Amino acid sequence: MQIYRRLNTIKALSFDLDDTLYDNHPVIRKVESEMAIWLHTHHPISAKFTLQQWTNLKFQLAADNPELKHDVTAWRQTQIEYGLAQLGYSRQKAKLAAKEGIKHALWLRNQVDVPLESHETLQALSRKFPLVAITNGNVDVNEIGLDSYFGLVLRAGPDGRAKPYSDMFKSTANYLNLPPRQILHVGDHPISDIKGAIRAGFASCWINTKNNTIIDEGQMRILPDIEIKDIRDLSKLLL
Repeated sequence: MQIYRRLNTIKALSFDLDDTLYDNHPVIRKVESEMAIWLHTHHPISAKFTLQQWTNLKFQLAADNPELKHDVTAWRQTQIEYGLAQLGYSRQKAKLAAKEGIKHALWLRNQVDVPLESHETLQALSRKFPLVAITNGNVDVNEIGLDSYFGLVLRAGPDGRAKPYSDMFKSTANYLNLPPRQILHVGDHPISDIKGAIRAGFASCWINTKNNTIIDEGQMRILPDIEIKDIRDLSKLLL
């Protein structure tokens, strides 16, 4: 554990989910590969686009409508709908296919293995502090067994713009009825979590899952208040 700035009295915590409480990389790799199989199986016309063309379409849609980047579920659903429409589906047929596809994508998305140490730490912290989850992703905490720890779960899209924008941080402070400086945000991403939290006035804790140094972490633009390498360090710090 490394402390870069002295903390104010902490009265609540907010947590990022993906890659903070569990390793999300294998989940996303599986979602991408399995969704390609699903599309080719249920909608063979989709194979007329290469994977690169599907990717290009995704980013073109975001360029045309930047708000899509703030809602990964809507972004994927729009990608499927527009892609199939370009390949010859009617708009209605493409919309229905996209709706079915997103159901499968969300099921795959929730096949998350949360480590025991995350459960134990959240359980211990929740006895003393109110906890809030703030995620740019679309995982369902009810499906992955984390719902009992959080009084509020905020997801980019339905609940505001994605971090590092302050929308969800402000909603968290309003929900907790606390000054932002008394809320410690814990996350893995130097920009979304650390820059976002500090810009919103929160205390910040960087969970350094890659074991990079601050200097080696190329995206780090501002020092967190605290750096940890193991989520269990939060119990040592706060309990």
